[in-house]
Amino acid sequence: MEEGREYKDTVQKLFTFIEESPSQYHAVDTMRKHLEAAGYEQLLESGAWKLKSGGKYYVIRSGSSLIAFRIPAQDSQNYCGFQIVASHSDSPSFKIKTNPEMNVEEHYVKLNVEKYGGMLCAPWFDRPLSVAGRLIVKENNRLVTKLINVDRDLVMIPNLAIHMNREANKGYDYNIQKDMLPLYGCGEAKGKFMKQIAEAANVEEDAILASDLFLYNRMRGSIWGACEEFISIPKLDDLQCAFSSLEAFLQSEEPLPSENVQANEQSEVDGKNVINEKSIPVHCVFDNEEVGSGTKQGAASTFLADTLIRINHAMGRDEAGYRQSIANSFMLSADNAHGVHPNHTDKACPTNRPYPGNGVVIKYSANQKYTTDAISAAVFEEICNRANVPYQIYVNRSDILGGSTLGNISTTQVSVNTVDIGLAQLAMHSPYETGSVKDTDYMIQAMKTFFEASVRQTEDGYELIFL
Repeated sequence: MEEGREYKDTVQKLFTFIEESPSQYHAVDTMRKHLEAAGYEQLLESGAWKLKSGGKYYVIRSGSSLIAFRIPAQDSQNYCGFQIVASHSDSPSFKIKTNPEMNVEEHYVKLNVEKYGGMLCAPWFDRPLSVAGRLIVKENNRLVTKLINVDRDLVMIPNLAIHMNREANKGYDYNIQKDMLPLYGCGEAKGKFMKQIAEAANVEEDAILASDLFLYNRMRGSIWGACEEFISIPKLDDLQCAFSSLEAFLQSEEPLPSENVQANEQSEVDGKNVINEKSIPVHCVFDNEEVGSGTKQGAASTFLADTLIRINHAMGRDEAGYRQSIANSFMLSADNAHGVHPNHTDKACPTNRPYPGNGVVIKYSANQKYTTDAISAAVFEEICNRANVPYQIYVNRSDILGGSTLGNISTTQVSVNTVDIGLAQLAMHSPYETGSVKDTDYMIQAMKTFFEASVRQTEDGYELIFL
């Protein structure tokens, strides 16, 4: 079926994006390359910002968080607000410790690691892994960041045989310091790890001052199932949403004004004047969501607020204008959701049961772990209806505590109406997660419609404007 092939085309693009993003630093660098290919200009937080009508820009913080935005081509100073999609670049993994090599009886060399985020430990065993991240290298008097990916099967975490742990299938409490250390080589591998890392980065070992290195699963993406309805790949949470946001952001670019239309000319939609009703689309990807977001590049940081304030000032608007634009802004907090598990259907809410393939998930939580309320849900439902995209509802089972995400954290810095959304998946926080062939395409279409719209506050609620 042609429609099915379209879904698969999107999935193959998703697989390529994830496979090019073995760490959060690579994910941001991959996005940077896509943005620059589309004509976006990098801004430095340390430099002055000179923005122009129709300008396309992005800014990176700490190499692992990115915000991209576009200035309207017409009447750019009087934009309505910001249409923001926020996702995250990191995934649960194991971070390589400094001085990582551990000699075992002169016969093995293993690597010392620590836990990053709340992962399922068992699926990390007995599968090919490698190492990716960043190095800080001294070049003359400069400290330079080098991305590193040892692009081959490099290490593995071997299971203890069932004969030596007869209780393994009855449940096991994994000890990170003992059970989860990856095997790097035999005794002759001693002293080679950092040399190999330096070689992969094409630098001298003694030039490396520091590093942020993580394990990652080498298994490639797969489309499977009786009707090829499922996908599995590492880092689906949350690179599926980050990819969807980027694709929708780039696809939603407005056409340049035609030569016979003046830049300040007012246009009509359904007989209504729409000047001053365009918003600035913002593609935002934070790091460190899996460890609480409380970093300079996390959702709890000032990164988003700093960027929006600087846009406001660069476009000649005052403080009151900024507050006005924030009141007319809206955010999609996009982080994947739990689908109903086929072997554990009792773990889901009795009346709200999202499934992979059934569309975008709107997430609710009475304790505000998710920010969705009646207003923000209604706005997003209208977006989905406009995009002809199905949606479904996720609420935790009332006696099972769920996780938190970006929305309620980022709104402590930028107070905008927010809805928490995601795509239904299985095995969240496994190194090999499962979702649906269809859902990435659904998310892109919903987000594209969102980026093309404006949400304006009125006396009795909110008005959605589709230009």
